[in-house]
Amino acid sequence: MQMIAAIIQPYMLENVRDALSKVGVQGLTVTEVKGFGRQKGHTELYRGAEYTVDFVNKIKIEVGVRDTQVDDVIDAIQNSAHSGRVGDGKIFVYPLIKVIRIRSGETDEAAL
Repeated sequence: MQMIAAIIQPYMLENVRDALSKVGVQGLTVTEVKGFGRQKGHTELYRGAEYTVDFVNKIKIEVGVRDTQVDDVIDAIQNSAHSGRVGDGKIFVYPLIKVIRIRSGETDEAAL
């Protein structure tokens, strides 16, 4: 089992959700996050005053998947979140050691 975390642009969320549904993902967690990468934030003008925005609003999607689904899920996220511009995001994959469904007590792949 693997945990896939993707940091994407907020306006890409619906595209990514639809793409993940098509590859069989049944559930995911979405969190509003802030951060910066190579773009290092940006400057904005508000009421005549310029100020620096150090952290950019992003969306973090987390989904636990079976090992056989990893490549399909990565492709779905990458293809649906890609705009070709700086700040499209990143995908992280790391091992998922244990999963427990609280309601039923099911574990591991049965709990996914």
